[in-house]
Amino acid sequence: MPDRRDQDAITYPRHFLAWWGILLYLLQLQARRNLDFDLSSDSHALANVNRLAGTDLTTRPVHDTLDYFVAHSSVAGFAALRRSMLRALLRQKALDPARVQGRARLLADGTGHLAFGKKHCDRCLVQRHETRTVYLHQVLEVKVLGPAGMVLSIGSAFIENSDDPGTGSPQQRKQDCELKALDRAAAQIKRDFPQTRFCLSGDSEFGCGRVLQLCKDKRWSYLLVFKPGRTPALYEEFQALLRLCPANQLTCGSDGVVRLYRWVEGLRYEDSVGRQWSFNAVQLQETVGGVTTTFAWITDLEVTAATVEEVADSAREQWRIENEGFNRQKNSGLNLEHVYAIDPDKLQVYYLLLQIAHILLQLVEKGSLLRQLAATLGKEPWQWLGSLKNLGKRLLEGLRFGTLPEAIEPVGQIRFAAWDTS
Repeated sequence: MPDRRDQDAITYPRHFLAWWGILLYLLQLQARRNLDFDLSSDSHALANVNRLAGTDLTTRPVHDTLDYFVAHSSVAGFAALRRSMLRALLRQKALDPARVQGRARLLADGTGHLAFGKKHCDRCLVQRHETRTVYLHQVLEVKVLGPAGMVLSIGSAFIENSDDPGTGSPQQRKQDCELKALDRAAAQIKRDFPQTRFCLSGDSEFGCGRVLQLCKDKRWSYLLVFKPGRTPALYEEFQALLRLCPANQLTCGSDGVVRLYRWVEGLRYEDSVGRQWSFNAVQLQETVGGVTTTFAWITDLEVTAATVEEVADSAREQWRIENEGFNRQKNSGLNLEHVYAIDPDKLQVYYLLLQIAHILLQLVEKGSLLRQLAATLGKEPWQWLGSLKNLGKRLLEGLRFGTLPEAIEPVGQIRFAAWDTS
C-alpha cells in the first residue's frame, strides 16, 4: 500500500491508519469526525486496534490524520488490499456455493456516488434539468456473488466526464458511460484473477455485442437480462421460436408459486458492427396469486431440462447488487453518498475503504460465528441484534468496552447462511 508521507516524521503507520479508515465504515460511524468521539481515549478502542494492526501506539489519531494519510496513499493500494481479500475467499472456496455451472458469479451495475449543486471538479458528469444543473460522480461496480446472498466488491470503475459522449438521449449516454466503465473494470478483474472462471451478469443495457465480445475476450460466460426494448427484433424472434419448441419447457411449483421455464438454444444475433453471435435464451413465467410475471435472459451456459432451473435461479440473483449492495450502502450507517472529502482522488480512496468494510461486515453478518454466539443466548441473530443496521453498533460497543486477546488465533472454516427472519 503506497504511503507518500515522510516516513521519518510520522507517528501512525499505514497499517494502523488503514484499519482506522476501515473502522469508520465497519462501525457505521457515518462521519469522519465521529472517529474522535466514538473511539475516544477513555475506551479500549486504541488497545484493540493496536492488536488488529500489530502496533503498540500510545495515542490515537484525530480524523484529519486519517484524511492526510488518504491524500498520501492511492486508489491502487486499497484496490490491492481488496484483491487480496477476494483471492483468499476464492482460494478457500468460501464462495463456491454461489457458483453456476462451476463459474463464480459477477454482478455488474452502475450507481450514483455523489451529487453536487455546483461544479465540483473536471471529472464531474453533468446532468441538466429544466430548473437546475446537477454535477455527479458515479461508479460502475462489479461484485462477486457469495453464499447467503453476499455481494462482495471485486472491481470498481469510476465514471468520469471523459466517458460521456455528450450526444444522444440521456439513456443512450448513460449506457455508453457504463459500457466504457465496464471495459476498465473487466480488464482490472482479469488482471487480478486471470485463471478464475467467471460468469458476468447485468441488466438489459449490457445485452449487446460489445459486452458479448468482452466476455469472449476474457473467456468469461455471461447471463444477461433480455428485454424487448433493448433488441426488439431479436426478442420477437425469440418469442416466435418458443412456440416452435414445445418440448423445451419445465414446470415447477411449491407454496402456491408456479414457475414455467422455457428456452431456445442457438438463438442467432448480429450486433451493430456485424459480428455474429449464437447463444441460448431462457424465459421464466412465475405465477403467484393469479398474477404472472415474465423474466428472460440470454446466456452461453448450458440450458437443458436438467439445468434450466439452476440457470434461471442464478440469473435472478442480479437484484442483489442493487438491494444488498447499493441500497444497503446508501441507506445505513455505511453512508455511501456522504462527502468524506472534496479531492476526487481522495473520494475514490474513501469509496474503496467502504467496499472493504462492507466485505468484512457481510462476512460477520452471514458467518457461522455470529449464529453460534447468538445461540449461546438462546436466540437467532436477528432476535439478538434486532436488525442488520445494529451490527455496527454492537461492533463499536465491543471495540470500546471489550478487550481482544493478545494472540488472535484462526477459527477454522466459517460457513455462511442468510438470517431466517420468518
